Amino acid sequence: MSIDEFETEALKFGPSARARLAAKLLESLEVLSDAENLQLWAEEAQRRDEAWDATGAPGHAAEDVFRDARARLG
Repeated sequence: MSIDEFETEALKFGPSARARLAAKLLESLEVLSDAENLQLWAEEAQRRDEAWDATGAPGHAAEDVFRDARARLG
């Protein structure tokens, strides 16, 4: 089973089952070294970047995002 297939199946669980699974997964990461955690986050960042690029959606300048967020907050 691929990670994508697992993710699809896991998201079918109810909220308490997903929370239990999430807790187990997070607990399993606590035993990793700093280097292993860094590698996992780098891989996730790369995956997200590639997914974003695949959408073809335009990005937004950080200053615009922060300005809009400040305006919404008050």
